[in-house]
Amino acid sequence: MKPVYYRLENSWNPNGGPNGEFTFTLFNLSDETLSGFKLVYTSLTRVIDAAACGNSTFLRRNANFHEFGPPAGLSVAPGESWTFTVAGLHRKAQHCTDGAKSAYLTLSSGKHVPVAVSDLLLEGATSEPPPVLLPEGRLDLPFALQPWPAEIDAKPGDDFPVVLYPQGASSEELSSISTVISLTRRLFESDHSVFNLVPSPQGRALTFSKDAALDAEAYKLTFAADRVTLTYSGAAGRQYGLTTLAQLLNGARVTKGKFRFPISGTISDKPRYGWRGCHLDVSRQFYPVADVKRLIDILAWFKLNIFHWHLTDDEAWRLEIKAYSQLTTTGVLRGPDEPLLPQLGNGAEPVGGFYSQDDIRDIVAHAGALNVEVVPEIDIPGHNAATLIALPDLTDGQEAPDSYHSVQGYPNNALNPAVALTYEFLEKVFDEMVELFPSAYIHIGGDEVANGSWLASPMAKKLMEEEGITNGTFGLQSYFLKKVKAMLTARGRKLSGWNEVSHGGGVASEDTLLMAWENPQVGIELAKEGYDVVMTPGQAYYLDMVQATAFQEPGASWAGTVPPAHTYAYEAAGEFPEELQHKLKGVQACIWSEHFLSRGYFNRLVFPRLPAIAEAAWTPKALKDWDRFAAIVPLSPKL
Repeated sequence: MKPVYYRLENSWNPNGGPNGEFTFTLFNLSDETLSGFKLVYTSLTRVIDAAACGNSTFLRRNANFHEFGPPAGLSVAPGESWTFTVAGLHRKAQHCTDGAKSAYLTLSSGKHVPVAVSDLLLEGATSEPPPVLLPEGRLDLPFALQPWPAEIDAKPGDDFPVVLYPQGASSEELSSISTVISLTRRLFESDHSVFNLVPSPQGRALTFSKDAALDAEAYKLTFAADRVTLTYSGAAGRQYGLTTLAQLLNGARVTKGKFRFPISGTISDKPRYGWRGCHLDVSRQFYPVADVKRLIDILAWFKLNIFHWHLTDDEAWRLEIKAYSQLTTTGVLRGPDEPLLPQLGNGAEPVGGFYSQDDIRDIVAHAGALNVEVVPEIDIPGHNAATLIALPDLTDGQEAPDSYHSVQGYPNNALNPAVALTYEFLEKVFDEMVELFPSAYIHIGGDEVANGSWLASPMAKKLMEEEGITNGTFGLQSYFLKKVKAMLTARGRKLSGWNEVSHGGGVASEDTLLMAWENPQVGIELAKEGYDVVMTPGQAYYLDMVQATAFQEPGASWAGTVPPAHTYAYEAAGEFPEELQHKLKGVQACIWSEHFLSRGYFNRLVFPRLPAIAEAAWTPKALKDWDRFAAIVPLSPKL
């Protein structure tokens, strides 16, 4: 561990202006006097009024990147500090993660040096610790199952087998057992294996039966004193049945007495929804291949079947495209002297990271073996600051460089529908993507294009005149996305996107799946317009949202407070009219990574809410039980 020579303390006073005020104190812990320096910090609570900063000079901001200089002539001797204030904020800080996430100094020599950042403290009010979010729970049936099955009529035994072993299994069935053995061992490395391919006198036989009348994802387990029978029709149902057995046996073993293994009876099971997804944003923070694969393992454990991989955004383009190597050189490297400035956790050292096409094939194969479909997302036309820095020819050179700003504060970050090269670029990107991802869907984003985008572009104005587009930004977006949909159709793929894809006239609803994220009502409106819908509202299913109102609770708060009990209780069908129920294809968790600067933060925010969404995706509404869920979910594997 390298020694810390500089530390930035920060606190927030809610009474320091319309949106409160930060106080920053930089401590010099080195043995040299600081002078002629600049301080950079990253924060989601952004400065919009430079004049409201005190005892400092506000130099520049790019999205969440903030740079300050000290007052003229200021020097900070060893052991001393410099304090300055920052008001004129775009919103109030509400939680401990709303302050500085990272910092560094640029010395008078031009050298960049790291600065440690302390937690954001609350001034002028009591900073209460977060409450307990999960009750002890209770069990009517002592079985460690999540998600809870559709039908269960089983009697717990007084003991449990050491292992389950196959009897008379086919080669495919043996391979499926082996897959679940490997899955369980990866998730619970120190626990005893639940299956064994060789018979054991301390074990119990597992036999298989095929029933074509069952749905592909359905299964039935029949328990007896000397054997368990798994009935299935498809590979997914067989895997889910084996996973259920693994959960039952592992739970009975690691919490002996609380959970037990069935001695008789049946479990008849099938999912509530066909789309049971989890999204991961790898643009804001980069996740190594091993972490991505472990998350997919966790999805498989909870019988989630979609991994929605958000591969590009303003902060970085993470997908290797052979035709445009700049995307994963210039388009991923963030640092003080790089084309992409540090954002949200980055400091003095440049950071990068992308997935090679071999990485992609590895991850897609890993997911496929677990019956998880990888749906890739490249976010267009908005959220493309990194793309446009890597490929500046995609811009209209006559457009002012900051004629509009995204909600996250990025200037001119949307691909211009009037630039012909944009479509050549996307054709080549999609050509490579369809070779890498077998999914029927490619997700194209379509969200958060700033109203006013492109309206200062002479090329876009000309396009609007030629095409008779009268509804501004969103008419241009619809024009653009219709072309994108045609590209995907020509490649045998369907379009998926966020709910804003419907704006400005949208795209044809046939073979289009949209995700309702802004609020639940949006999903109903999309269904009325004819779109297939996946419900993923921020108010329930965004796993970066705070779980309590306490200041010390980490996370975002734009969608309100989302405790695990609320996530569990939320019903995606909501007020969907009966005639629109068929348009609701499923539900999805979303993991946006602005706040996930550590594995600890990831696990604290994602769990137990991810298993809660998995249960909502699988278990019939009438069988959901928060107290039962709370009793079982501590067994959940984590990243």
